[in-house]
Amino acid sequence: MPELPRDLARQVEAALEEDLGTGDVTAALVPAAQRVRGAVITREAGVLCGRPWVQETFRRLDPAVELNWHAADGARLSAGQTLFEIAGPARAVLSGERTALNFLQLLSGTATAARSYVDAIAGTACRILDTRKTVPGLRSAQKYAVRCGGADNHRQGLYDQVLIKENHIAAAGSLAAAIAAARSTARGVRIEVEVETPQEFGQALAAAPDIILLDEFSLEDMRAAVALRDAQRAAVKLEASGSVSLESVRRIAETGVDYVSVGSITKHVRALDLSMRLQFGA
Repeated sequence: MPELPRDLARQVEAALEEDLGTGDVTAALVPAAQRVRGAVITREAGVLCGRPWVQETFRRLDPAVELNWHAADGARLSAGQTLFEIAGPARAVLSGERTALNFLQLLSGTATAARSYVDAIAGTACRILDTRKTVPGLRSAQKYAVRCGGADNHRQGLYDQVLIKENHIAAAGSLAAAIAAARSTARGVRIEVEVETPQEFGQALAAAPDIILLDEFSLEDMRAAVALRDAQRAAVKLEASGSVSLESVRRIAETGVDYVSVGSITKHVRALDLSMRLQFGA
């Protein structure tokens, strides 16, 4: 299982505060001694992600709530499959139900989207990357979900990798000057530069960054860039981006690029359809 985000507990705390506010006035109608048991199922196939967020949600509300999981994060799911069983004080279960399912359905949807792209390029040497186009406040959670789906993370934020784009190049005066400035001011982190034409690619290759991002390149131009990189035996990695879809991603991967970044994995994610069914008893 991928390493958990360090801000997981803070994410759950914020979500519970957002939902509960000064207290769950509806759950207060349920007798304090009332207990409940039930299960969460998925109505559709997908990839599970979000167990630790569910566990943290109910731990904070009442440690007496018991969860019995039937699948691990990263597991492929079939429609109708039981994800976990739950039992404990009814008030805590009812108060935590929506927060827990919000995390589970969003992160499972993210992992499912990532897995669909990974499956689409199976057998190639290419890897799928995410982007910074994430839900505000939940970036680390979604990037964890991307890894559960078998894809890789691009940079976490603006602090752990340089990505030089058109405006940075314009401000620095030239592509080569921007890369040189990055080497001077951001030592110890990878340097990537985005190019939009084969001519810019040639300039970037000569400057030898760690990664060159081919933005909206045609398949023919991608293959030419890979061939030039290989002919020069350059160590630089090549990343393709722009207008990537499930229909096009395999053709892109087969050009020989090392990575394909896909913003829709986290930006256009559709939550997995989940359902919690409860039975009340003593």
